[in-house]
Amino acid sequence: MNKLQDWKERLKKGHMLSVICILLLIVAVLGVILYQKQREYRQASENSYNMAFYELVDYVQNVETYLAKSLISSTSEHGAETLTNLWREANLAQSYLARLPIESQELENTEKFLNQVSDYSYSLSRKNIYNENLTEEDLKNLKDLHSYSVELENTLNQLSEDLNTGRFSWGELTKKGTIAFAQQVDNISKESFSNLEENFHEYSGLIYDGAFSEHLTNHEKIGLTGEDIEEEQAKQIAENFIGKENSKEIASLGFSENATIPVYDFSITNHKDETINLSISKKGGHIVSMNTNRAVNSEIISQEEADKKAKQYLEEKGFQNMKETYYLKQEGIVTINYAATQNDVVMYPDLIKVKVALDDGEILGIETTGYLNNHTQRDISKIKIKKEEAKKTLNKNLQIESEGLAVIPTEWQTEILCYEFKGKVDDREFLVYINAENGREEDILIITNTPNGTLTM
Repeated sequence: MNKLQDWKERLKKGHMLSVICILLLIVAVLGVILYQKQREYRQASENSYNMAFYELVDYVQNVETYLAKSLISSTSEHGAETLTNLWREANLAQSYLARLPIESQELENTEKFLNQVSDYSYSLSRKNIYNENLTEEDLKNLKDLHSYSVELENTLNQLSEDLNTGRFSWGELTKKGTIAFAQQVDNISKESFSNLEENFHEYSGLIYDGAFSEHLTNHEKIGLTGEDIEEEQAKQIAENFIGKENSKEIASLGFSENATIPVYDFSITNHKDETINLSISKKGGHIVSMNTNRAVNSEIISQEEADKKAKQYLEEKGFQNMKETYYLKQEGIVTINYAATQNDVVMYPDLIKVKVALDDGEILGIETTGYLNNHTQRDISKIKIKKEEAKKTLNKNLQIESEGLAVIPTEWQTEILCYEFKGKVDDREFLVYINAENGREEDILIITNTPNGTLTM
């Protein structure tokens, strides 16, 4: 009996040992498979980074070539073609630069440089298109850009050599991060990325009336006036904005330091137990946004009534001379865009959005970022052509319905004073903007009227 029991125990132990061996074997196989997968992934990442880097090198070489050509181009037609190619190559260089696994001040400077080359060349190409010759200052800027492009090209060529000889790898940078990169560049050639900061040390951006002037890159929020305030002051402003009689409870949600406008965030519960979220700017204590979370189940008031209530609300909150522009209706709520006006000139950069409930006209939200970024008194005296002269630029088939003056923003954070003509061609509505200083056609927008609102494209 003892022998039988002993045999069973041995069998049981043998079975357990077999199970453990099988499990260990499975773990080992899985480990090998995982290692191979990780190795394949690292290799794929390395190949991807290598491709991005070599594409960057090629496009930077093209940028240098087109900058050199732009310096000796003698006709506006060829100049426009060269500068357009330069704009394209610089854009593509930025795209591949963004794919590299490095975050550093050096790359920020490189990205900024390529950004300015792209936008400046586009700005100058427009001059050529209008048969304007480049000025001496334009040519000097191009010459300076060319000098920096040569430095960048040399640096990238040296890095390419370091990469080919195995003196560094992208995988190491990804694994160890920027600190390891800073240490690693000391062990490779002096002309590596560590030299980019020195290359761009004297490069502070182009100063010109166009795309990337330094003062526009560091865009000041000119409508954000006043001194910095503390959270308790912001809390009082939030309560007063809603009305203390409407506030049952207020809670702080913290300080959003990295927002476009640094704000103190609050949540207010009103007497209907609805939640109202507010953001108050640290600088000046301005309302940046307010939003009430409640459902709207019916549409009773008209668009005209909603507009009237929103405009009255803006005036009560200190926003004077605002003009409605476009609106959008969604789920019983209409969001209306308002632009500031100055002597009947519409200031499109100074936008405020107001949300109105269509069941009872309650103001459910406001957003003032555009207004706080841009609102100021403009010099609107730079009108050099008359309205009738501007009309000559328009398509002869445009049936004009309204006309006036407006300041419009550009993609480069500049502004242009224009004549604004609204009209129709073949039952389709358009907005055409003619520069009030030189008569150029600056922009054309298509107006789309839908049951839910008026939009532009």
